[in-house]
Amino acid sequence: MPRYVVVTGGVLSGLGKGIVSASIAKILQARGFSVTTIKCDGYLNYDAGTLRPTEHGEVWVTYDGGEIDQDFGHYERFLSIRLPKKNNITSGQIYWQVVKNEREGKYLGKTVQLIPHVTDEIKRRIRDAAKGYDIAVVEIGGTVGDYENAMFIEAVRQLRQEGEKTVYVHVSYVPIPSHIGEPKTKPTQLSVKTLLSMGLQPDIIVARSKYPLDGVRKRKIAMFCNVDERDVISDPDLEIIYELPLIFEEQGLGNRILEKFGLQQKRCDLAELREFVEKIKSLDREVKIGIVGKYFETGEFQLGDSYVSVIESVKHAAWHLGLKPRIVFISSHLIERRRDFSEMEGVEGIIVPGGFGASGVEGKIEAIRYARENNIPFLGLCFGFQLAVVEFARNVCGMEGAHSAEIDRHAKHPVIDLLPWQRELMEKNQYGATMRLGEHKIMVKPNTLLHKLYAEYGGSRMKREGESDFIFERFRHRYEVNPRYAEKIESNGFIFSATADAIMQAGEIRGHKFFLGTQFHPEFKSYLLNPSPVFLGFVKACAEK
Repeated sequence: MPRYVVVTGGVLSGLGKGIVSASIAKILQARGFSVTTIKCDGYLNYDAGTLRPTEHGEVWVTYDGGEIDQDFGHYERFLSIRLPKKNNITSGQIYWQVVKNEREGKYLGKTVQLIPHVTDEIKRRIRDAAKGYDIAVVEIGGTVGDYENAMFIEAVRQLRQEGEKTVYVHVSYVPIPSHIGEPKTKPTQLSVKTLLSMGLQPDIIVARSKYPLDGVRKRKIAMFCNVDERDVISDPDLEIIYELPLIFEEQGLGNRILEKFGLQQKRCDLAELREFVEKIKSLDREVKIGIVGKYFETGEFQLGDSYVSVIESVKHAAWHLGLKPRIVFISSHLIERRRDFSEMEGVEGIIVPGGFGASGVEGKIEAIRYARENNIPFLGLCFGFQLAVVEFARNVCGMEGAHSAEIDRHAKHPVIDLLPWQRELMEKNQYGATMRLGEHKIMVKPNTLLHKLYAEYGGSRMKREGESDFIFERFRHRYEVNPRYAEKIESNGFIFSATADAIMQAGEIRGHKFFLGTQFHPEFKSYLLNPSPVFLGFVKACAEK
Protein backbone atom coordinates (compact mmCIF):
# COMPACT_ATOMS: atom_id res chain seq x y z
CA MET A 1 0.00 0.00 0.00
CA PRO A 2 1.28 3.51 -0.81
CA ARG A 3 2.12 5.92 1.96
CA TYR A 4 1.17 9.59 1.69
CA VAL A 5 3.12 12.75 2.51
CA VAL A 6 0.52 15.53 2.52
CA VAL A 7 1.86 19.08 2.06
CA THR A 8 -0.28 22.06 3.09
CA GLY A 9 0.54 25.77 3.16
CA GLY A 10 -0.08 28.59 5.58
CA VAL A 11 0.06 32.38 6.02
CA LEU A 12 0.35 33.32 2.34
CA SER A 13 0.45 31.85 -1.15
CA GLY A 14 3.58 31.67 -3.25
CA LEU A 15 5.66 30.10 -0.47
CA GLY A 16 7.11 27.48 -2.79
CA LYS A 17 5.08 24.47 -1.66
CA GLY A 18 5.75 22.95 -5.07
CA ILE A 19 9.51 23.19 -4.53
CA VAL A 20 9.11 21.77 -1.00
CA SER A 21 6.97 18.89 -2.33
CA ALA A 22 9.45 18.17 -5.12
CA SER A 23 12.36 18.27 -2.66
CA ILE A 24 10.65 15.88 -0.23
CA ALA A 25 9.93 13.53 -3.13
CA LYS A 26 13.58 13.82 -4.24
CA ILE A 27 15.09 12.81 -0.87
CA LEU A 28 12.72 9.85 -0.71
CA GLN A 29 13.46 8.87 -4.31
CA ALA A 30 17.20 9.11 -3.52
CA ARG A 31 16.63 6.41 -0.90
CA GLY A 32 15.38 3.99 -3.53
CA PHE A 33 11.64 4.40 -3.02
CA SER A 34 9.31 4.67 -6.00
CA VAL A 35 7.73 8.11 -5.59
CA THR A 36 5.01 10.03 -7.37
CA THR A 37 3.59 13.50 -6.81
CA ILE A 38 -0.03 14.67 -6.82
CA LYS A 39 -1.40 18.23 -6.78
CA CYS A 40 -4.88 19.21 -5.57
CA ASP A 41 -6.10 22.60 -6.83
CA GLY A 42 -9.19 24.30 -5.45
CA TYR A 43 -10.23 26.27 -8.52
CA LEU A 44 -13.40 25.32 -10.38
CA ASN A 45 -11.75 25.28 -13.79
CA TYR A 46 -11.62 21.71 -15.05
CA ASP A 47 -7.91 22.19 -15.71
CA ALA A 48 -5.43 25.04 -16.15
CA GLY A 49 -5.90 25.24 -19.93
CA THR A 50 -7.96 28.42 -19.98
CA LEU A 51 -6.14 30.21 -17.16
CA ARG A 52 -4.19 33.34 -17.99
CA PRO A 53 -0.51 32.92 -16.99
CA THR A 54 -0.53 36.11 -14.90
CA GLU A 55 -3.46 34.63 -12.95
CA HIS A 56 -1.99 31.24 -12.12
CA GLY A 57 1.47 31.04 -13.64
CA GLU A 58 2.59 28.89 -16.53
CA VAL A 59 0.42 26.08 -17.86
CA TRP A 60 2.38 22.83 -17.77
CA VAL A 61 1.71 20.16 -20.40
CA THR A 62 2.00 16.48 -19.52
CA TYR A 63 3.07 13.76 -21.93
CA ASP A 64 -0.54 12.53 -22.12
CA GLY A 65 -1.97 15.94 -22.99
CA GLY A 66 -2.89 17.43 -19.63
CA GLU A 67 -2.89 21.21 -19.19
CA ILE A 68 -2.10 21.48 -15.53
CA ASP A 69 -0.49 23.40 -12.70
CA GLN A 70 3.04 24.75 -13.11
CA ASP A 71 4.19 22.86 -9.99
CA PHE A 72 4.25 19.72 -12.14
CA GLY A 73 7.18 21.26 -13.96
CA HIS A 74 9.08 21.40 -10.67
CA TYR A 75 8.09 17.82 -9.88
CA GLU A 76 9.34 16.51 -13.22
CA ARG A 77 12.52 18.63 -13.23
CA PHE A 78 13.52 17.56 -9.72
CA LEU A 79 12.65 13.89 -10.13
CA SER A 80 13.40 13.37 -13.86
CA ILE A 81 10.11 11.50 -14.26
CA ARG A 82 7.00 11.82 -16.43
CA LEU A 83 3.72 12.46 -14.64
CA PRO A 84 0.24 11.84 -16.07
CA LYS A 85 -2.54 14.41 -16.10
CA LYS A 86 -4.61 12.40 -13.61
CA ASN A 87 -2.14 13.46 -10.91
CA ASN A 88 -3.61 16.98 -11.01
CA ILE A 89 -6.96 16.99 -9.21
CA THR A 90 -9.10 20.15 -9.39
CA SER A 91 -12.38 21.06 -7.72
CA GLY A 92 -13.82 21.45 -11.22
CA GLN A 93 -13.05 17.80 -12.02
CA ILE A 94 -14.44 16.62 -8.70
CA TYR A 95 -17.74 18.47 -8.89
CA TRP A 96 -18.13 17.58 -12.58
CA GLN A 97 -17.76 13.88 -11.77
CA VAL A 98 -20.02 13.99 -8.70
CA VAL A 99 -22.83 15.68 -10.61
CA LYS A 100 -22.33 13.26 -13.51
CA ASN A 101 -22.56 10.33 -11.08
CA GLU A 102 -25.74 11.74 -9.59
CA ARG A 103 -27.35 12.19 -13.03
CA GLU A 104 -26.46 8.59 -13.87
CA GLY A 105 -28.08 7.32 -10.68
CA LYS A 106 -24.87 6.04 -9.15
CA TYR A 107 -25.74 7.27 -5.66
CA LEU A 108 -28.93 5.19 -5.49
CA GLY A 109 -31.26 8.02 -4.53
CA LYS A 110 -29.11 9.38 -1.71
CA THR A 111 -28.85 13.08 -0.95
CA VAL A 112 -25.58 14.11 -2.61
CA GLN A 113 -23.39 16.07 -0.18
CA LEU A 114 -19.88 17.44 0.19
CA ILE A 115 -19.25 14.73 2.75
CA PRO A 116 -19.09 11.89 1.82
CA HIS A 117 -19.60 12.18 -1.93
CA VAL A 118 -17.17 14.96 -2.81
CA THR A 119 -14.50 13.79 -0.34
CA ASP A 120 -14.92 10.20 -1.51
CA GLU A 121 -14.25 11.25 -5.09
CA ILE A 122 -11.13 13.15 -4.00
CA LYS A 123 -9.83 10.13 -2.06
CA ARG A 124 -10.60 7.82 -4.99
CA ARG A 125 -8.51 9.96 -7.33
CA ILE A 126 -5.62 10.33 -4.88
CA ARG A 127 -5.51 6.58 -4.35
CA ASP A 128 -5.71 5.92 -8.08
CA ALA A 129 -2.79 8.28 -8.80
CA ALA A 130 -0.72 6.70 -5.98
CA LYS A 131 -1.37 3.11 -7.05
CA GLY A 132 1.81 1.13 -7.65
CA TYR A 133 4.13 3.55 -5.81
CA ASP A 134 5.79 3.28 -2.41
CA ILE A 135 5.13 6.91 -1.51
CA ALA A 136 2.92 9.66 -2.93
CA VAL A 137 3.60 13.30 -2.09
CA VAL A 138 0.24 15.10 -2.17
CA GLU A 139 0.36 18.90 -2.36
CA ILE A 140 -2.81 20.80 -1.38
CA GLY A 141 -2.90 24.05 -3.33
CA GLY A 142 -3.65 27.41 -1.77
CA THR A 143 -3.46 28.40 1.88
CA VAL A 144 -5.07 26.83 4.93
CA GLY A 145 -8.25 28.74 5.61
CA ASP A 146 -9.18 29.16 1.93
CA TYR A 147 -12.72 27.95 1.34
CA GLU A 148 -11.79 26.28 -1.94
CA ASN A 149 -9.30 23.81 -0.48
CA ALA A 150 -11.35 22.81 2.59
CA MET A 151 -12.71 19.65 0.95
CA PHE A 152 -9.22 18.49 -0.01
CA ILE A 153 -8.01 18.97 3.56
CA GLU A 154 -11.04 17.06 4.85
CA ALA A 155 -10.34 14.26 2.35
CA VAL A 156 -6.73 13.80 3.48
CA ARG A 157 -7.89 13.87 7.10
CA GLN A 158 -10.18 10.99 6.25
CA LEU A 159 -7.32 9.09 4.59
CA ARG A 160 -5.57 8.76 7.94
CA GLN A 161 -8.83 7.93 9.71
CA GLU A 162 -9.39 5.12 7.22
CA GLY A 163 -6.02 3.58 8.03
CA GLU A 164 -3.77 5.04 5.35
CA LYS A 165 -0.20 5.78 6.45
CA THR A 166 0.08 9.57 6.26
CA VAL A 167 2.55 12.27 7.27
CA TYR A 168 1.25 15.84 7.33
CA VAL A 169 3.81 18.50 6.40
CA HIS A 170 2.78 22.13 6.88
CA VAL A 171 4.75 24.85 5.04
CA SER A 172 4.40 28.19 6.78
CA TYR A 173 5.91 31.64 6.40
CA VAL A 174 8.12 33.16 9.10
CA PRO A 175 8.42 36.89 8.28
CA ILE A 176 11.13 39.27 9.43
CA PRO A 177 9.44 42.70 9.70
CA SER A 178 11.96 45.39 8.76
CA HIS A 179 11.07 47.59 11.74
CA ILE A 180 11.72 44.69 14.16
CA GLY A 181 14.58 42.82 12.53
CA GLU A 182 13.86 39.38 13.95
CA PRO A 183 11.81 36.39 12.68
CA LYS A 184 8.25 36.26 14.04
CA THR A 185 6.57 32.89 14.56
CA LYS A 186 3.07 34.08 15.45
CA PRO A 187 1.74 33.79 11.85
CA THR A 188 2.85 30.15 11.84
CA GLN A 189 1.20 29.52 15.19
CA LEU A 190 -2.09 30.98 13.91
CA SER A 191 -1.81 29.00 10.66
CA VAL A 192 -1.37 25.74 12.58
CA LYS A 193 -4.31 26.70 14.80
CA THR A 194 -6.45 27.02 11.66
CA LEU A 195 -5.21 23.65 10.45
CA LEU A 196 -6.03 22.08 13.83
CA SER A 197 -9.57 23.45 13.60
CA MET A 198 -9.91 21.44 10.36
CA GLY A 199 -8.78 18.23 12.05
CA LEU A 200 -5.12 18.09 11.01
CA GLN A 201 -2.22 18.19 13.45
CA PRO A 202 0.94 18.68 11.39
CA ASP A 203 3.65 16.09 11.93
CA ILE A 204 6.35 18.31 10.43
CA ILE A 205 6.51 22.08 9.98
CA VAL A 206 8.64 23.56 7.22
CA ALA A 207 9.42 27.16 8.11
CA ARG A 208 9.81 29.30 5.00
CA SER A 209 11.94 32.38 5.69
CA LYS A 210 14.51 34.72 4.23
CA TYR A 211 17.33 33.26 6.32
CA PRO A 212 17.90 29.85 7.93
CA LEU A 213 15.80 29.53 11.07
CA ASP A 214 17.71 29.63 14.34
CA GLY A 215 17.24 27.40 17.39
CA VAL A 216 15.27 30.02 19.32
CA ARG A 217 12.58 30.22 16.64
CA LYS A 218 12.57 26.45 16.06
CA ARG A 219 11.94 25.83 19.76
CA LYS A 220 9.16 28.39 19.87
CA ILE A 221 7.39 26.86 16.84
CA ALA A 222 7.79 23.38 18.34
CA MET A 223 6.36 24.51 21.69
CA PHE A 224 3.30 26.32 20.39
CA CYS A 225 2.55 24.04 17.43
CA ASN A 226 2.84 20.77 19.35
CA VAL A 227 5.66 19.17 17.36
CA ASP A 228 9.12 17.88 18.22
CA GLU A 229 11.90 20.42 17.63
CA ARG A 230 13.48 17.95 15.21
CA ASP A 231 10.31 18.26 13.14
CA VAL A 232 10.71 22.00 12.56
CA ILE A 233 12.62 22.25 9.28
CA SER A 234 14.19 25.45 7.95
CA ASP A 235 13.50 26.45 4.33
CA PRO A 236 15.51 29.65 3.60
CA ASP A 237 15.64 31.69 0.40
CA LEU A 238 17.98 30.05 -2.12
CA GLU A 239 19.60 31.27 -5.30
CA ILE A 240 19.58 27.69 -6.60
CA ILE A 241 16.27 25.97 -5.83
CA TYR A 242 17.76 22.53 -6.58
CA GLU A 243 19.82 22.88 -3.40
CA LEU A 244 16.72 22.48 -1.21
CA PRO A 245 16.76 18.64 -1.11
CA LEU A 246 20.34 18.87 0.19
CA ILE A 247 19.31 21.36 2.90
CA PHE A 248 16.37 19.17 3.91
CA GLU A 249 18.63 16.13 4.07
CA GLU A 250 21.15 17.95 6.27
CA GLN A 251 18.33 18.58 8.76
CA GLY A 252 17.27 14.92 8.79
CA LEU A 253 13.89 15.43 7.14
CA GLY A 254 14.04 12.20 5.14
CA ASN A 255 14.79 10.09 8.21
CA ARG A 256 12.03 11.76 10.21
CA ILE A 257 9.48 10.95 7.49
CA LEU A 258 10.58 7.33 7.36
CA GLU A 259 10.38 7.08 11.17
CA LYS A 260 6.83 8.36 11.14
CA PHE A 261 5.92 5.86 8.42
CA GLY A 262 7.57 3.06 10.40
CA LEU A 263 9.90 2.33 7.50
CA GLN A 264 13.48 1.14 7.73
CA GLN A 265 16.13 3.82 7.28
CA LYS A 266 17.89 3.78 3.90
CA ARG A 267 21.01 5.49 2.61
CA CYS A 268 20.24 8.69 0.71
CA ASP A 269 22.28 9.07 -2.47
CA LEU A 270 22.35 12.73 -3.50
CA ALA A 271 26.02 12.76 -4.51
CA GLU A 272 25.42 13.71 -8.15
CA LEU A 273 23.04 16.52 -7.18
CA ARG A 274 25.44 17.80 -4.50
CA GLU A 275 28.37 17.80 -6.94
CA PHE A 276 26.36 19.67 -9.58
CA VAL A 277 25.10 22.30 -7.11
CA GLU A 278 28.67 22.93 -5.96
CA LYS A 279 29.71 23.35 -9.59
CA ILE A 280 26.92 25.89 -10.14
CA LYS A 281 28.05 27.93 -7.14
CA SER A 282 31.58 28.22 -8.56
CA LEU A 283 30.54 29.64 -11.94
CA ASP A 284 31.43 33.23 -12.75
CA ARG A 285 31.26 33.67 -16.52
CA GLU A 286 27.87 35.18 -17.39
CA VAL A 287 25.68 34.76 -20.42
CA LYS A 288 22.94 37.38 -20.81
CA ILE A 289 19.69 36.23 -22.41
CA GLY A 290 16.55 38.26 -23.02
CA ILE A 291 13.06 36.76 -22.90
CA VAL A 292 10.60 38.84 -24.90
CA GLY A 293 7.11 38.22 -23.52
CA LYS A 294 3.85 39.87 -22.56
CA TYR A 295 2.94 38.01 -19.37
CA PHE A 296 5.49 39.64 -17.07
CA GLU A 297 3.40 42.52 -15.75
CA THR A 298 1.07 42.01 -12.79
CA GLY A 299 -0.03 45.45 -11.66
CA GLU A 300 3.08 47.47 -10.90
CA PHE A 301 5.25 44.37 -10.55
CA GLN A 302 6.92 41.77 -12.76
CA LEU A 303 6.36 38.03 -12.39
CA GLY A 304 8.53 35.33 -13.93
CA ASP A 305 6.11 32.47 -13.19
CA SER A 306 4.49 32.82 -16.62
CA TYR A 307 7.68 31.50 -18.24
CA VAL A 308 9.15 29.45 -15.40
CA SER A 309 9.95 26.39 -17.54
CA VAL A 310 11.74 28.52 -20.13
CA ILE A 311 13.74 30.21 -17.38
CA GLU A 312 14.67 26.89 -15.75
CA SER A 313 15.62 25.39 -19.13
CA VAL A 314 17.99 28.28 -19.79
CA LYS A 315 19.54 27.68 -16.37
CA HIS A 316 19.92 23.94 -16.97
CA ALA A 317 21.70 24.54 -20.27
CA ALA A 318 23.89 27.36 -19.02
CA TRP A 319 24.99 25.47 -15.91
CA HIS A 320 25.74 22.39 -17.99
CA LEU A 321 28.00 24.52 -20.22
CA GLY A 322 29.75 26.11 -17.25
CA LEU A 323 27.97 29.45 -17.53
CA LYS A 324 26.09 31.64 -15.10
CA PRO A 325 22.79 32.69 -16.71
CA ARG A 326 21.63 36.27 -16.47
CA ILE A 327 18.04 36.48 -17.68
CA VAL A 328 16.35 39.78 -18.45
CA PHE A 329 12.61 40.23 -19.04
CA ILE A 330 11.76 42.39 -22.05
CA SER A 331 8.17 43.53 -22.49
CA SER A 332 6.86 43.08 -26.02
CA HIS A 333 4.27 45.76 -25.23
CA LEU A 334 7.01 48.36 -24.78
CA ILE A 335 8.70 47.38 -28.04
CA GLU A 336 5.34 47.56 -29.79
CA ARG A 337 4.40 50.98 -28.38
CA ARG A 338 7.78 52.70 -28.54
CA ARG A 339 9.84 50.75 -31.09
CA ASP A 340 12.53 50.94 -28.43
CA PHE A 341 15.16 48.19 -28.63
CA SER A 342 17.47 49.58 -25.93
CA GLU A 343 16.57 46.74 -23.54
CA MET A 344 17.91 44.25 -26.08
CA GLU A 345 21.28 45.94 -26.41
CA GLY A 346 23.92 43.79 -24.79
CA VAL A 347 21.87 40.59 -24.70
CA GLU A 348 23.67 37.63 -26.20
CA GLY A 349 20.51 35.80 -27.21
CA ILE A 350 16.77 36.39 -27.55
CA ILE A 351 13.92 34.00 -26.75
CA VAL A 352 10.33 34.61 -27.83
CA PRO A 353 8.20 32.08 -25.89
CA GLY A 354 4.63 30.92 -26.36
CA GLY A 355 1.51 33.00 -25.88
CA PHE A 356 -1.97 33.74 -27.12
CA GLY A 357 -3.86 36.78 -28.39
CA ALA A 358 -3.06 39.97 -30.28
CA SER A 359 -1.58 42.19 -27.55
CA GLY A 360 2.16 42.60 -27.80
CA VAL A 361 2.39 40.57 -31.01
CA GLU A 362 3.89 43.30 -33.20
CA GLY A 363 6.48 43.88 -30.47
CA LYS A 364 7.46 40.21 -30.62
CA ILE A 365 7.69 40.34 -34.41
CA GLU A 366 9.96 43.39 -34.22
CA ALA A 367 12.14 41.63 -31.65
CA ILE A 368 12.48 38.64 -34.01
CA ARG A 369 13.41 40.95 -36.85
CA TYR A 370 16.01 42.63 -34.63
CA ALA A 371 17.56 39.23 -33.81
CA ARG A 372 17.54 38.09 -37.45
CA GLU A 373 19.01 41.28 -38.91
CA ASN A 374 21.66 41.66 -36.19
CA ASN A 375 22.73 38.01 -36.24
CA ILE A 376 21.78 37.54 -32.57
CA PRO A 377 21.02 33.94 -31.52
CA PHE A 378 17.24 33.48 -31.53
CA LEU A 379 14.96 30.79 -30.17
CA GLY A 380 11.23 30.89 -30.87
CA LEU A 381 8.93 28.57 -28.95
CA CYS A 382 5.46 27.66 -30.26
CA PHE A 383 3.90 31.09 -30.89
CA GLY A 384 7.44 32.46 -31.09
CA PHE A 385 8.13 30.04 -33.95
CA GLN A 386 4.91 31.04 -35.71
CA LEU A 387 5.74 34.73 -35.44
CA ALA A 388 9.23 34.03 -36.80
CA VAL A 389 7.50 32.62 -39.89
CA VAL A 390 5.30 35.73 -40.07
CA GLU A 391 8.32 38.05 -39.77
CA PHE A 392 10.23 36.16 -42.45
CA ALA A 393 7.24 36.11 -44.80
CA ARG A 394 6.76 39.86 -44.44
CA ASN A 395 10.32 41.12 -44.50
CA VAL A 396 12.20 38.55 -46.57
CA CYS A 397 9.58 37.01 -48.84
CA GLY A 398 7.86 40.33 -49.48
CA MET A 399 4.39 39.11 -48.45
CA GLU A 400 2.83 42.35 -47.33
CA GLY A 401 0.01 41.66 -44.91
CA ALA A 402 1.33 38.26 -43.85
CA HIS A 403 0.05 37.29 -40.43
CA SER A 404 -1.42 34.57 -38.29
CA ALA A 405 -5.14 33.93 -38.69
CA GLU A 406 -5.30 33.85 -34.89
CA ILE A 407 -4.53 37.57 -34.86
CA ASP A 408 -6.00 38.67 -38.19
CA ARG A 409 -8.76 36.45 -39.60
CA HIS A 410 -8.71 38.47 -42.82
CA ALA A 411 -4.95 38.50 -43.35
CA LYS A 412 -3.94 38.77 -46.99
CA HIS A 413 -1.37 36.02 -46.43
CA PRO A 414 -2.43 33.77 -43.52
CA VAL A 415 0.94 32.02 -43.23
CA ILE A 416 -0.24 30.67 -39.87
CA ASP A 417 -3.70 29.11 -39.82
CA LEU A 418 -5.93 26.68 -37.94
CA LEU A 419 -5.71 22.94 -38.32
CA PRO A 420 -8.85 21.81 -40.21
CA TRP A 421 -10.28 19.71 -37.35
CA GLN A 422 -9.74 22.56 -34.93
CA ARG A 423 -11.64 24.95 -37.16
CA GLU A 424 -14.67 22.68 -36.96
CA LEU A 425 -14.56 22.66 -33.16
CA MET A 426 -14.07 26.41 -32.85
CA GLU A 427 -17.04 27.04 -35.10
CA LYS A 428 -19.05 25.19 -32.43
CA ASN A 429 -17.49 27.38 -29.67
CA GLN A 430 -15.74 24.30 -28.24
CA TYR A 431 -12.58 26.20 -27.31
CA GLY A 432 -11.72 23.80 -24.48
CA ALA A 433 -11.12 20.93 -26.91
CA THR A 434 -9.21 22.61 -29.70
CA MET A 435 -5.62 22.37 -28.51
CA ARG A 436 -3.16 19.92 -29.97
CA LEU A 437 -1.68 18.64 -26.75
CA GLY A 438 0.81 16.22 -25.29
CA GLU A 439 3.75 14.30 -26.65
CA HIS A 440 3.95 13.64 -30.39
CA LYS A 441 6.41 11.99 -32.74
CA ILE A 442 8.45 14.41 -34.86
CA MET A 443 10.47 13.51 -37.94
CA VAL A 444 13.73 15.49 -38.07
CA LYS A 445 15.33 16.34 -41.39
CA PRO A 446 19.00 15.44 -41.81
CA ASN A 447 21.64 18.12 -42.35
CA THR A 448 19.75 20.69 -40.31
CA LEU A 449 20.59 22.57 -37.12
CA LEU A 450 17.80 20.76 -35.27
CA HIS A 451 19.14 17.35 -36.31
CA LYS A 452 22.66 18.36 -35.26
CA LEU A 453 21.45 19.45 -31.81
CA TYR A 454 19.65 16.19 -31.06
CA ALA A 455 22.50 14.12 -32.51
CA GLU A 456 25.06 15.96 -30.37
CA TYR A 457 23.16 16.54 -27.14
CA GLY A 458 20.09 14.35 -27.31
CA GLY A 459 21.54 11.01 -26.28
CA SER A 460 18.70 8.52 -26.51
CA ARG A 461 16.15 11.25 -27.28
CA MET A 462 16.61 10.83 -31.04
CA LYS A 463 15.62 7.47 -32.45
CA ARG A 464 15.84 5.80 -35.83
CA GLU A 465 13.05 4.37 -37.97
CA GLY A 466 14.19 3.00 -41.31
CA GLU A 467 16.05 5.86 -42.96
CA SER A 468 14.43 8.54 -40.79
CA ASP A 469 15.31 10.05 -37.42
CA PHE A 470 12.62 11.11 -34.99
CA ILE A 471 12.13 12.61 -31.53
CA PHE A 472 9.23 12.99 -29.10
CA GLU A 473 8.36 16.42 -27.73
CA ARG A 474 5.31 18.08 -26.16
CA PHE A 475 2.86 20.45 -27.80
CA ARG A 476 0.24 23.01 -26.89
CA HIS A 477 -1.13 24.88 -29.89
CA ARG A 478 -4.12 25.42 -32.17
CA TYR A 479 -2.50 27.07 -35.17
CA GLU A 480 0.10 25.76 -37.59
CA VAL A 481 2.25 26.91 -40.48
CA ASN A 482 -0.05 27.09 -43.48
CA PRO A 483 1.27 24.42 -45.88
CA ARG A 484 0.16 26.54 -48.87
CA TYR A 485 3.00 28.98 -48.12
CA ALA A 486 5.72 26.50 -47.12
CA GLU A 487 7.36 26.21 -50.54
CA LYS A 488 7.62 29.96 -51.10
CA ILE A 489 9.00 30.56 -47.60
CA GLU A 490 11.60 27.82 -48.01
CA SER A 491 12.61 29.13 -51.46
CA ASN A 492 13.73 32.32 -49.69
CA GLY A 493 16.02 30.53 -47.24
CA PHE A 494 13.82 29.49 -44.33
CA ILE A 495 14.18 25.74 -43.73
CA PHE A 496 11.42 23.69 -42.13
CA SER A 497 13.60 21.17 -40.33
CA ALA A 498 10.95 18.90 -38.76
CA THR A 499 7.50 17.65 -39.65
CA ALA A 500 4.78 15.47 -38.12
CA ASP A 501 1.18 14.81 -39.08
CA ALA A 502 1.83 16.98 -42.16
CA ILE A 503 2.60 19.92 -39.82
CA MET A 504 5.80 21.97 -39.94
CA GLN A 505 7.25 21.46 -36.46
CA ALA A 506 10.43 23.52 -36.59
CA GLY A 507 12.15 26.09 -38.76
CA GLU A 508 15.59 27.65 -39.03
CA ILE A 509 17.70 30.00 -41.11
CA ARG A 510 20.96 28.60 -42.45
CA GLY A 511 23.94 30.94 -42.20
CA HIS A 512 22.62 32.73 -39.13
CA LYS A 513 24.56 32.48 -35.86
CA PHE A 514 21.61 30.53 -34.41
CA PHE A 515 18.04 31.00 -35.58
CA LEU A 516 15.63 28.25 -34.63
CA GLY A 517 11.92 28.05 -33.92
CA THR A 518 10.01 25.02 -32.67
CA GLN A 519 6.29 24.41 -32.72
CA PHE A 520 6.87 22.08 -29.80
CA HIS A 521 7.88 23.11 -26.27
CA PRO A 522 11.37 21.72 -25.52
CA GLU A 523 11.23 23.42 -22.11
CA PHE A 524 8.79 20.73 -20.93
CA LYS A 525 11.47 18.05 -21.27
CA SER A 526 14.49 19.79 -19.78
CA TYR A 527 15.97 18.48 -16.53
CA LEU A 528 18.72 19.77 -14.25
CA LEU A 529 21.12 16.94 -15.10
CA ASN A 530 19.77 16.32 -18.62
CA PRO A 531 19.07 19.67 -20.36
CA SER A 532 17.08 20.07 -23.55
CA PRO A 533 19.27 19.80 -26.70
CA VAL A 534 17.50 22.86 -28.14
CA PHE A 535 18.40 25.02 -25.15
CA LEU A 536 21.93 23.65 -24.98
CA GLY A 537 22.55 24.62 -28.60
CA PHE A 538 20.97 28.03 -28.13
CA VAL A 539 22.89 28.94 -24.96
CA LYS A 540 26.15 27.66 -26.45
CA ALA A 541 25.64 29.93 -29.47
CA CYS A 542 24.91 32.85 -27.12
CA ALA A 543 28.16 32.23 -25.23
CA GLU A 544 30.16 32.01 -28.46
CA LYS A 545 28.78 35.35 -29.59
